[in-house]
Amino acid sequence: MNKVAFWGMLPDGRGVRTHVLTNSHGGCVRISELGAALVSWTTPDQAGTCADILLGHDTPEEYLASGAYMGALVGRWANRIAGARFVLDGTDYTLVPNEGRNLLHGGAAGFHRRLWKAEPDGNALVMRLESREGEGGFPGNVQVEVRYALSEDHALTIEYLASADRTTPINLTSHPYFNLSGQRDCDIRNHHLTIDSGAYFEIDEELIPQRQVPVAGEPFDFREGATIGSRLSAFHRQLELGYGFDHCYVIDRVANEDPAAADMGRPWRTRTVATVTEPGSGRVLSVETDQPGLQFYSGNRLEGVRGRGGSAYRRHAGLCLEAGGFPNQINMPDHEPSIASAGKPYRQVTVYRAGIAEQDA
Repeated sequence: MNKVAFWGMLPDGRGVRTHVLTNSHGGCVRISELGAALVSWTTPDQAGTCADILLGHDTPEEYLASGAYMGALVGRWANRIAGARFVLDGTDYTLVPNEGRNLLHGGAAGFHRRLWKAEPDGNALVMRLESREGEGGFPGNVQVEVRYALSEDHALTIEYLASADRTTPINLTSHPYFNLSGQRDCDIRNHHLTIDSGAYFEIDEELIPQRQVPVAGEPFDFREGATIGSRLSAFHRQLELGYGFDHCYVIDRVANEDPAAADMGRPWRTRTVATVTEPGSGRVLSVETDQPGLQFYSGNRLEGVRGRGGSAYRRHAGLCLEAGGFPNQINMPDHEPSIASAGKPYRQVTVYRAGIAEQDA
């Protein structure tokens, strides 16, 4: 079911609506036309009590003013581009930096600041946006379509499609902050995290990836699972640089064996790459994607960020697991750039699946 409601006004007088997807088991996802943002997601805990597992602000104006990218659909380029520049087809492009000398999450022209057009599609919601040539310094006109669907078993599927009239970098992701306690405890250090990855990118002082390294023997190794707090307390230069975890994990992708899917631009199939469990509520969240990268961000800079009811969040109040390409991938000579071009659209699929952890016998 899709319910529409007026939410509030932006400073320029434009109105913002929200759209609600529900299922018959208490699941409820609220999505804003501003930034195509996930505003809230209500799911049941092990006792059947429903609560919100997302951090968020109260008003559209707060979302527009915030630098936290709370729940937003991020583009044209998720994460960072070093020096706010890249070379494509022999042309040097200069972008508009917004984090020191670098570009973060598309900058001031980013999709998180735009009003999207929403259209119900059965039990799903389709959001559309046009990004014109030159916005933020990027080449090409791009048509973006994002489809949100909530299933009866609490799986939130996000399908991305971006078509361009010329070759241009594109790397989209969703930026929700999860806290599976349902706001009972605004701290994610007791959450148990598993990431199916044997390598991550080390970063420099500007949080730009420098080289791919194995996770073995480091606090970055979540292959067997660990509480986030136990790893945050470890002494490691990379944790100092990121002020916690703000690193991209390398995901081994599996080829899609369906020829029809491959012909439609889906050469890779989705698979589960991360799982989070919160012991108090019994909630568990898994992340499935067809993307090569998963950015794990431990909410390091949430201290003082305005939250629900005028409250202020604390550091590590929420965590992000953002599926997409690698940060600065457009400038990595040893990795194929993430681009869209005429006749070759950008596609990706990510599924956030909420559930209840199995009880010990």
